[in-house]
Amino acid sequence: MSVVIIGGGQAGLQVADSLRGGGYTGAVTIVADEAGLPYQRPPLSKDYLAPGADPAPLPLRAASFFTGKDIQLRAGTAAVAVDRAAKEVTLQDGSTLPYAHLVFATGAANRALTCAGADLPGVHGLKTLGDAETLHTALSGARDVVVVGAGFIGLEFAAAARARGCSVTVLEFAPRPMGRALSPAMSDWFAAAHAELGVRLQLGEGISHFEAGDGGRVGAAVSTTGARYPADLVVVGIGVVPNDSLAAAAGLETGNGIVVDEALRTSDPSILAVGDCASFPSIHAGGLSRLESVQNATDQGRHAAQTILGPPSAYTELPWFWSTQGSLRLQIAGLSAPGDSTVLNGDPATGKFSILCFRDGRLAAVESVNSPGDHLGARKLLAAGRGPSPEEAAAPGFSLKAYARQAAPSFV
Repeated sequence: MSVVIIGGGQAGLQVADSLRGGGYTGAVTIVADEAGLPYQRPPLSKDYLAPGADPAPLPLRAASFFTGKDIQLRAGTAAVAVDRAAKEVTLQDGSTLPYAHLVFATGAANRALTCAGADLPGVHGLKTLGDAETLHTALSGARDVVVVGAGFIGLEFAAAARARGCSVTVLEFAPRPMGRALSPAMSDWFAAAHAELGVRLQLGEGISHFEAGDGGRVGAAVSTTGARYPADLVVVGIGVVPNDSLAAAAGLETGNGIVVDEALRTSDPSILAVGDCASFPSIHAGGLSRLESVQNATDQGRHAAQTILGPPSAYTELPWFWSTQGSLRLQIAGLSAPGDSTVLNGDPATGKFSILCFRDGRLAAVESVNSPGDHLGARKLLAAGRGPSPEEAAAPGFSLKAYARQAAPSFV
């Protein structure tokens, strides 16, 4: 018996950790294409870029974890083929690994920008420790920064660049920032908050092409409106695509990721997929969903281990997210959707408030700014299937945190 895990991120390491915690005694091997110990990625767009920061990696697990739990880490080599009939994985170095169960924890890759000039020196993505190290150094000499994309990563970097004294322009083709993740009211608040930080947020304005400047490096960004923005440093954050090509080549079902069932098994029951690369049936989204979050990666890692150990069960964990943009900490519990009605709780002028999202009269999601108590209460309520009505939430003096203590005392 052996388990091979392809991917050394949060999801892959959690599978290995939970297998050992559950008493699995067979061989466990993690294949990670980056050299060195697997590291935490969330700080890359925030803490690592701060003035005076040292962008040193924060390991997900110490070296002693792998030796102590008898987990083999094959770092610095990629898996290149899966032979399902032979139950064998071939690595880039030519070696092979047999498996009884295989877990894809391959994550996602930055969506590529294909416009003219996208390959100019000074145009960067932000995904790896190497990217963060390069950008930390580049910010020291940058003056005019352009960010393409107003999602979480783009706005986290924009806030960090402003803190480093740079002039920052964000180009976003959509009409509002973080539009896929947030309610319109919260998107609008963040747009105003970034403007107060000095970020120039150009909405409804995408990138047309880049122009070269002195020395052949990027010198300007030209938007879809024809406007020209000086740029000696560009960061592209236009989303990610799941790393599912290896699974597809092995004949597994894919579609916006590797398609899995409620127990996180692929179309081959001896192969599972977890984390950013997995498209799973979500009771919270009402269909197949692919989530990009540390919470989902770790929770699915635990669940995949349980599926391997048996007996299998349905994955139903509540999704939650966070994003730190300068002094603004956004936390989201649940999944909002277009058409949700919203109720404001708190005063946005104070920079500390929540927006409750309702669907068919039931609480579906809560978006909180600098309100960790509200966020924790929302998670407990949503996990318990409880929540206030829109009318209760709109009543004067309503406190989400206090309501959660009363409505779900065993969960708070």
